[in-house]
Amino acid sequence: MAFLDPLDKNLHPELADDFAIFEEILGFVPNSLLTMQRRPEIVKGFGVLTKAVMSPDGDVDLGFKRLLAHFASRAAGCQYCEAHSLVAAKIHGIADEKLEAIWEYQTSDLYSEAERVALDYALAAGSVPNGVDQPLMDRMKQHWSEDQIVEILGAICLYGFLNRWNDSMATELEDVPASVGEKLLSQGGWDGKRHK
Repeated sequence: MAFLDPLDKNLHPELADDFAIFEEILGFVPNSLLTMQRRPEIVKGFGVLTKAVMSPDGDVDLGFKRLLAHFASRAAGCQYCEAHSLVAAKIHGIADEKLEAIWEYQTSDLYSEAERVALDYALAAGSVPNGVDQPLMDRMKQHWSEDQIVEILGAICLYGFLNRWNDSMATELEDVPASVGEKLLSQGGWDGKRHK
């Protein structure tokens, strides 16, 4: 049960454009933002940051940035964001087969070595305490430019905010991400609850 109930998405008409950003990303307005709208400026600020980090004009594939968000959320233990990020990854072009192999990313031919190291980086950067060390950064630099590393870390940090928000609010998971979680994540212990 959520600690605060989501508010109606039409409560603040001035947020319509901000909510549209997330409808494009997920296909719906998430409960996290419907709760956050108690302070409309937070929604607006988060929308600006999301557009900057998840820009389709970046050097890192938009769908892959959603996989990075998933791994950061996995490290943080936010099951709400683990499921949401996979919904967004699929919407933004990650194939079903690749999503179904998410638990085998280290060995699956569907993942490149560059993707593997970036996903390792997301797990390390999403952990507390932070697990990024010089050897991991050296591996990142073998596959990703400095600009790409900044973009990758932006996606990880964006979800760091959401991980804290959704676990602290016990945000209730919507039906679509709940079904994705059941299908793709339950084998790894995911149950859609607030904490692992």
